[in-house]
Amino acid sequence: MKKSKVSKFGTPYLHFGNGEPLVLIHGLGEVKEGWHSQFEFADQYELIIPDLRGHGECTKTEGISIQHFAEDIISLLKELQIESAHILGLSMGGAVAQEIYRQSPDLCRSLILVSTFHYIPKNLGKVAFKHMASKFKKLSNEGRFEERAGKMALYSWKDELVEQFHLYFQPKGEIFKQSLKSCLEVNNVSLLPKIKIPTLIISCQYDSVLPFWLQLCMHKSIPNSEFIIMRNTGHLAKLEATDRFNLLLRKFLNRYMAAA
Repeated sequence: MKKSKVSKFGTPYLHFGNGEPLVLIHGLGEVKEGWHSQFEFADQYELIIPDLRGHGECTKTEGISIQHFAEDIISLLKELQIESAHILGLSMGGAVAQEIYRQSPDLCRSLILVSTFHYIPKNLGKVAFKHMASKFKKLSNEGRFEERAGKMALYSWKDELVEQFHLYFQPKGEIFKQSLKSCLEVNNVSLLPKIKIPTLIISCQYDSVLPFWLQLCMHKSIPNSEFIIMRNTGHLAKLEATDRFNLLLRKFLNRYMAAA
């Protein structure tokens, strides 16, 4: 297992590989090691893989929000003296990637937005938050939340995949609820048309967490973006269809290396 480093602002991160910088941002309740199937990109890219605030090894628990998640990563990149990087975000990490572009567009060479969202209607969001918070409390008390989350996130329930999911999905009670609430406050409707860098949007056919039509709406709003639906996968294509997922990423990234 790769050894973590910690930035001067308290952000734990993995940092290895050679080439153009590539930032991998995990989703809600996940940890940075959940990108283990993408470590192979170190053969061509300088990988920077942080734990978001309150997640994984990060002990900072105040100010849980998409804005602060993005600020932490921007500070980390500046500390590493990285002038620009390819930014890849999964699920909540995709919202963080968009926020990084909002706060510091010159820092972004390209965006890869996977199984993510740009806006959830407020009325729907309030209902969803109450339902999810209640479900989280009930299932956590029964010790079954991770099990239920795995069945939602994965299309295939093979033992090996479920085991890997449980290894890297480590939600922390109050942090999980605060992060979820911050997700429901995201509104990037006006931001997306302003994105002027190469952007790949990856959707998953059987995503029951964030359905493909959300990503399709994003594609229609981001000028010249690319949109791909991965067949026979749930929310976590990086885990369920690693070879196909990595091939898509590599083709996109390699195409824009020189242009960045």
